[in-house]
Amino acid sequence: MDEKPRGAGPLSGVRVIDLTSMVFGPYATQIMADMGADVIKVEPPGGDATRYISVAPTPGMSGVFVNVNRGKRSIVLDLQSADGKAALWALLEQADVFIHSMRSKAIARLGFDYAAVAAINPSIVYTNCYGYGRKGPERDQPAYDDTIQAECGLTAVQGMLTGEASYVGTIVADKVAGLTALYATTMALFHRERTGEGQEVEIGMFETMASFMLVEHANGAMFDPPLGPACYPRVVAANRRPYRTRDGQVSALIYNDKHWALFVEAVKPAWASEAFATLGQRAQQIDRIYGLLAETFLTRTTQEWLDLLRKLGIPAAPLRTPDELMRNPHLEAVGFFETIETRRGKVRFPGVPTTFSATPGKVAGPAPELGEHSQQVREEFGLDATGAAALLTGSDT
Repeated sequence: MDEKPRGAGPLSGVRVIDLTSMVFGPYATQIMADMGADVIKVEPPGGDATRYISVAPTPGMSGVFVNVNRGKRSIVLDLQSADGKAALWALLEQADVFIHSMRSKAIARLGFDYAAVAAINPSIVYTNCYGYGRKGPERDQPAYDDTIQAECGLTAVQGMLTGEASYVGTIVADKVAGLTALYATTMALFHRERTGEGQEVEIGMFETMASFMLVEHANGAMFDPPLGPACYPRVVAANRRPYRTRDGQVSALIYNDKHWALFVEAVKPAWASEAFATLGQRAQQIDRIYGLLAETFLTRTTQEWLDLLRKLGIPAAPLRTPDELMRNPHLEAVGFFETIETRRGKVRFPGVPTTFSATPGKVAGPAPELGEHSQQVREEFGLDATGAAALLTGSDT
């Protein structure tokens, strides 16, 4: 890339110094890059560990890394050295956002806590991505997606649903926390746009997932006195699962009263009863309802059910694999995938899921090789004349 990427999206002109690794922080900054921000990824000499965790066309460019770091610029800094720290200070002086995923004690030991950074750049938005909020007793505990799924109650509700505690098949805690870091950071930027005031932002993965889980599961436990346990019964009903058909499976939700009446009229199941007529009645015996529907779905093929339910306007879908998503006709029709030329060949990225009429985002470019933009950034920030320049290693070749 001969010039630093500057998108035309809603974050065009925003400069982000990204000291995050793995997925939580990088997912947030990936979206910022897609939305036009200039994201400079600061990596240690060995690189972000995510470079090496999955299949790769070349060492250090794993599929996960390439996706969550697309469109960024990479520089290498040894922050244990005085010169490396001096280089980071030079970047932060001209930044709009500093986002990191180090523990609070570790970033403070390096000298880059909020007070120190705000002293040289008072308008900066300083975002901390933590496993646990620093005011709590768990603040120094390590956190990964699996442990946070367990901690926030997600594995427990999976157990209620399936009979055995389990993780969900995606790194949901990392991604939900990443989206939370994104909206929190952009809200702080909005505040700064109105007032000129920078501020410190903190996102705890545990707190984020606790909030996420308790949206519906707080339920009766919110009241004083409690009206019931912290649980939303419908989503943990044992019979809540895709329905088996004569030749496969189908997902369907016959939920509101309109859809229920349409289904009963069209299918005329023998078990239909006035006792199931309203949503309130069905909610009180939801697991039984799911069981009765499961028996009925065995009587037709998957395609027959899809044809009928879609004709009635009832939500229904086939079960798809991630591989099928990569060639999904709807996603193709809306232009969801973006193919980018890289030095390793073409990469077909899952694109931007949002649309903006005036400032659309896009995949800003390929993921960087380790230290790929060090020389470029060194020149851009005027670091050649300082000792810090020696720590901006790597090249643009």
